[in-house]
Amino acid sequence: MMFNAKKEEFLESDGTIEELLPSTTFKVKLDNGQEILAYLSGRLRLNRIRIAMGDRVKIEMSPYDLSKGRITFRY
Repeated sequence: MMFNAKKEEFLESDGTIEELLPSTTFKVKLDNGQEILAYLSGRLRLNRIRIAMGDRVKIEMSPYDLSKGRITFRY
């Protein structure tokens, strides 16, 4: 029997790095004013992309928990 599962839909948003926290975690202020905790995606970690305060980033958030996200791109 074939199970056709659709990839989970993520909400994407842009934001600015506000604070650097331990273990590649960041406090990000989204364009809508909300502040969330975000961590680096695996691709950014593998390629050793450095992120500093004030950088603009793209965030993916799960629709189930809008207080956490994953950084997927640095502008």
